[in-house]
Amino acid sequence: MKTVKKRFVLNFPPQSGDKPLSYRLVKEFDISINILKAEVKPGKTGTLLLELEGTKENLKKGIAYLEENQVQCQPLKKKITFKQEQCINCGNCTGVCFTGALKMDRSNWELKFKPEKCVVCELCVPACPLNLFTIDFN
Repeated sequence: MKTVKKRFVLNFPPQSGDKPLSYRLVKEFDISINILKAEVKPGKTGTLLLELEGTKENLKKGIAYLEENQVQCQPLKKKITFKQEQCINCGNCTGVCFTGALKMDRSNWELKFKPEKCVVCELCVPACPLNLFTIDFN
């Protein structure tokens, strides 16, 4: 069966910290988990940006399982658009891009953008002196 990848922002309530939620997603629903960004504080709420991979049916069941356990699941519907043709290759954005989606090609000193690595943290938007990054909502 064909698998799909989808990104979600998960918001965890304090009481969810003692449950093996990610373990059950992997074992019971056959969902691969890639944590892209995490802010989790013991005894407090937490937020995860995840890329989940599995069949459409298993993703649907896995998300339902999380929601049954009071985890808010929001599909990530934002993406960054970059006007590369106008870029002056200053590299300002590479200093704030923690995922490696923006890197300088050292062979020709041109900026390379890999949208598949982008987690839409939006740090590149204010870093660009020419305002070449915009946020699009799908």
